[in-house]
Amino acid sequence: MREIVTIQVGSYANFIGSHFWNFQDELLGLAESPESDEVFKNHSLDMDVLYRTGETQQGLLTYTPRMVSVNFQGSLGSVSSRGSLYDQIPAKNMDVMTWKGRVITHASEPLRRNLFLQSLSEEGQESVGKANDLDNVNNNSPAEIQDKDIVECLESDVQYWTDFSKVHYHPQSLYELSGLWADIQEFDNYGLGKEAFCGHQHGEEIDDRLRFFVEECDHIQGIQCIVDDSGGFSGVSAMFLESIADEYPNVPVLLYNARNPSLHMDSKGRKQAISHNLHDAVSFSRLSELCKLIIPVGLPSLSGSRASQFLRIEDEKPYHSSAVYASAMHSFSLPFRMKQSGPSAESIYTSGALDMYGTVQMLAGQMRQNMVTILDVAMPAPSLSADRAQQSFLGNLQPLIPDIAEDVEDFHAVETMNIHGAVTSGNQRASINDVKDAVECAYDNSVTRPKFSHLSASTCPLPIPLPFPMIFRDMVGQHGELLETPISGSSSRGSIEVHSIPMATRLRSSTAVLPFLERKLENLRRFGIERGAIGAPLLQSWGFGKDEVEDMGEVLSKMVTTLKPYPQYSSDSD
Repeated sequence: MREIVTIQVGSYANFIGSHFWNFQDELLGLAESPESDEVFKNHSLDMDVLYRTGETQQGLLTYTPRMVSVNFQGSLGSVSSRGSLYDQIPAKNMDVMTWKGRVITHASEPLRRNLFLQSLSEEGQESVGKANDLDNVNNNSPAEIQDKDIVECLESDVQYWTDFSKVHYHPQSLYELSGLWADIQEFDNYGLGKEAFCGHQHGEEIDDRLRFFVEECDHIQGIQCIVDDSGGFSGVSAMFLESIADEYPNVPVLLYNARNPSLHMDSKGRKQAISHNLHDAVSFSRLSELCKLIIPVGLPSLSGSRASQFLRIEDEKPYHSSAVYASAMHSFSLPFRMKQSGPSAESIYTSGALDMYGTVQMLAGQMRQNMVTILDVAMPAPSLSADRAQQSFLGNLQPLIPDIAEDVEDFHAVETMNIHGAVTSGNQRASINDVKDAVECAYDNSVTRPKFSHLSASTCPLPIPLPFPMIFRDMVGQHGELLETPISGSSSRGSIEVHSIPMATRLRSSTAVLPFLERKLENLRRFGIERGAIGAPLLQSWGFGKDEVEDMGEVLSKMVTTLKPYPQYSSDSD
């Protein structure tokens, strides 16, 4: 087994993580359910890659994510930072021994659980009752909460990422930054995050949480880190990643730096726009130095993008947009946990297993030496029908970041594609060979093709858990098939109507990312480096000296230079 440890830093990162773990929990449940489809019972995924087995003090076995979450104090809503599987530890006595006066404690009322969390609690109580033969002790329980009511409740009111989380977490997983509350408005820059990590022993405590999970791994393949990089949490993440680089220099770190589209909805004056652009460049430069591969995700308007062709997204709801990014993350990372067949055996359920190190080497190693990648998604992926093969898996793959050049002819492009749960004509489940043939056909009919492409495939689609948002348009069917006639009277569909969907993702190293990088470099030079730059005092207030800013400019400049097309010389050098 090759374990992965997951890190989630910041509010939006934890929204993405919550959906991601809901997918894993759904897969675990479907694999054990006698009523589920055979593709879920035979998904051929090694869930131990992401999960750990443990035991409570009462001797009950647990199976929890190998994950560390960092967020504001109070960001867990009605959920305890100790989780729900282990005994609660009494709060520390905070009395100040030098104070002789009267002490008054002001305690707020605990937050009320929403319908979804109430239903989870009732399910847990029912399980305990059945285990102790108490099924018939009390027949006066409240009316059963209906799935329809849960879905409607979540659509109208999700405030915390825990509001829709169906997963049990280990007590070491959930870390709150004491002294920083969830409703704070000024935690908006890299410098504040750096101070928060270094102060109040936060850094040491977070490092200890990660060490707990890493040291119990037999053969760790890497760390996947989701970062909310739009404010102070970029500074928290950078300090955390610096610590990881010092302590685990040989462990590859794959970084998703995520951006909430709702941040682009507020009208900004010139000063705010400059601050935003500078912070974007600084954060990206610093974080990129601390990982092996960086995957930016975050469109200014996901709802208006081509990636949402079959989706109905409300950008102001992190609950909506984070579901799309989590779906893409789940799909892209499937090869990391595919069970390996023997040297001469071929699985009928999966193909193209990769580990994190192999992916990094493929995309950022000797072949290309570019660490900034583009994540494309087709959600849901259209049918594999032969007459639409090219349209299906190349034309429908759309980037999840802005400023990407289209129709770029890049003879050095490298990519890895993953397709799972694909359907063919008549909405029949496609075999692994069907997928391989369709992709090869698509490239044969394409004007350009990458220098190297790796394909991973799985017959298992993306399961849609109950707390997934209602973001599918009216032409998406129960199993993610694209209908010729839209369903009347249903503009948005969710988990009650759509149970699973086929997915296609592609991670590529390509010169198409150049406009994205050049914009960051230009903003840093214009507002932070040039003589008399208007943003120089702002950078200084964030804790950056002139030399540090110039170094960050060099980092971005090197990224651009790496991808600039080489001059075309004649092959007849003599």
